[in-house]
Amino acid sequence: MTFELKILGSASATPVVGRHPTAQVLTVGACTYLIDCGEGAQWQMLEHRVRPHHLRAIFISHLHGDHYFGLFGLLGTMHLQGRTQPLRIIGPPGLDEVLVTQARVSNMHLAFVMEFTAVDTETHAVVYEDELITVASLPMRHRIPCAGYLFVEKPRRANLLKEKLPPGLRPEQLARLAQGEDLPADDQHPALRHADVSAPAPPPRRYAFFSDTLYTPALAPLIQGVDLLYHEATFLEELRERAAQTHHSTARQAAMMAETAAVKRLLIGHFSSRYKGLEPLLEEAQAVYPEAELATEGLTVSL
Repeated sequence: MTFELKILGSASATPVVGRHPTAQVLTVGACTYLIDCGEGAQWQMLEHRVRPHHLRAIFISHLHGDHYFGLFGLLGTMHLQGRTQPLRIIGPPGLDEVLVTQARVSNMHLAFVMEFTAVDTETHAVVYEDELITVASLPMRHRIPCAGYLFVEKPRRANLLKEKLPPGLRPEQLARLAQGEDLPADDQHPALRHADVSAPAPPPRRYAFFSDTLYTPALAPLIQGVDLLYHEATFLEELRERAAQTHHSTARQAAMMAETAAVKRLLIGHFSSRYKGLEPLLEEAQAVYPEAELATEGLTVSL
């Protein structure tokens, strides 16, 4: 089953040609989930062929404009395109008030229901769950309430091994085996254990999204060993004091988090507009954590 992250935006608050505010799409199976929705997110979705009507839920980290100003336009587009299925929106308290006010003053009447879940940005707790994934909040340390998110795949079924299946099994018997059941003996076959004809299921895949935050090593145990970590890296280490003043992180600090948490892959993003080239940020991160990569527009990571 697909478990794939696509980067739609890598910039911080000030616009830069060729970069866009934070927005990412996680695809699990046939379902997509939007993580932050900076200005122009729907244009990036068009550019990278992400279909809005496939969105099952939208996760907003905090109420700075570069992380959610694209939400109003996206909701309007989904309405105009005929969406009717409910849409779950998960974000900090106050986002619901903003959405209600926007709808009221613009006389916007959506054809679908928005189901809002308020996130306690100071705790680590499950905030969303469906048949494919579980999502938990990660408490960020920013200038306003801010949450990161940990996306965890539900356990997958073990794969049947064709070479170990006896001939002549009926479709309903194969279906039961695929569901993890053992088969009792019948007039054609002896009893058959699911474990004897299957390979162990692969471990669930995990993705951690760190939005705007001070470097916080205490969060490392919550993401220990994740398959992929996205960590904001607004500044180079030479501007560490500036990062602290604005409640952001440096590229080196992002890499230190990845190293402490022993993650498998690291993406850094949310780059300050002062950096016209991004190689210095990448080099700084890779000096600590060689598996670091730039989360630039259009990048797709499959796990």
